[in-house]
Amino acid sequence: MPIPLSYSLRNLWVRRLTTALTAGGMALVVFVFAAVLMLAQGLKETLVSTGSPNNALAVRRAAQAEVQSIIPLDQAPVVETQPEIARDQEGRPLASREIVVLISLPKLDGGGAGNVSVRGMNEVGLEMRPQVRLVAGRMFAPASSEVVVGRNIAHGFAGAGLGGSLTFGRRAWRVVGIIDSHGSGFDSEVWCDVEQLRQAFRRPVYSSVLVTLRDPALFDRLKQRLESDPRLPMEIKREQKYYEEQSEAMARFIRILGLVLTIIFSVGAMLGAMITMYAAVANRTVEVGTLRALGFRRRDILLAFLAESLLLSLLGGLAGLAGAALMQLVRISTTNWATFSELAFSFRLTPVIALQTLAFALGMGLLGGFLPSVRAARLHIVDALRAS
Repeated sequence: MPIPLSYSLRNLWVRRLTTALTAGGMALVVFVFAAVLMLAQGLKETLVSTGSPNNALAVRRAAQAEVQSIIPLDQAPVVETQPEIARDQEGRPLASREIVVLISLPKLDGGGAGNVSVRGMNEVGLEMRPQVRLVAGRMFAPASSEVVVGRNIAHGFAGAGLGGSLTFGRRAWRVVGIIDSHGSGFDSEVWCDVEQLRQAFRRPVYSSVLVTLRDPALFDRLKQRLESDPRLPMEIKREQKYYEEQSEAMARFIRILGLVLTIIFSVGAMLGAMITMYAAVANRTVEVGTLRALGFRRRDILLAFLAESLLLSLLGGLAGLAGAALMQLVRISTTNWATFSELAFSFRLTPVIALQTLAFALGMGLLGGFLPSVRAARLHIVDALRAS
């Protein structure tokens, strides 16, 4: 008959101080582990949610981002006239010729300047992004030096509030509206009229052409036709895929750096659990001998002490995960490695990350408690009872 689980729970309660200290050390390691995964997930979700599954983006072949892309003026109409592109009620193709440039703006907190993406687009470009809504003011007027800013820009940079003025491209631009895209990358952009932006920066080209497909299933047909045309050195990507690729390099760096730190910290946490369990075995030698005398087998002793270690790690894991969950209230800003512009995003806790975190905590408990459990199981009955 196995030793009941309540036996392990009572032993943890009797050693409350030691249990709390060991579980606290594990909780800190689990917190770091979960926070790293949440940070990478938040970055990925922010960029992926920027794109729409119905949209496709034409950029110059081998360009890593729109700021590096060049679409000649005479090539943009070729993309817009493809039969796979949807049209609005007036028969106009749902296509937007766009320019993306980087500017430097002073931060509100006095922390110097930061790079900001400015996107020039037309009226159709606004219609193609239904996830973006105006939360203050109005949209910019065509053929004017007016801009609307994402809420992260409005709250983070000087002069970017409603009614403010931004200076770039050798002219002043009036902020007439603030947009909210539910946490996507558009919250960290400035939008204005594409032709005005092109004139301000004297650019004889566009950066990209965004189109909405009649049916997302037509993407492969559009991609094959345009990319096989020798006149068009373009690459066609699904908009969501384009933004997902932008997040890969930085998210990978965050995960690798975080996991290295977590491994280093976890070694200390496992040693702490191991010391705690060895001390428990030493203090309960007579108790182990009594259990063996009552007929419990070595395997039962091993499983009882192992269960105690796993419960200890589960307690620390739940505490660390609860602390990490609070990080979702924190919003941070960093540089998008693909565009070198400021990007604000939040930590994201998903069910998969929660399960991975608890599995990691239980793994620490298993490794830290295995050797002490084996030690307890190998105690001889006579030697254990003689220790009294």
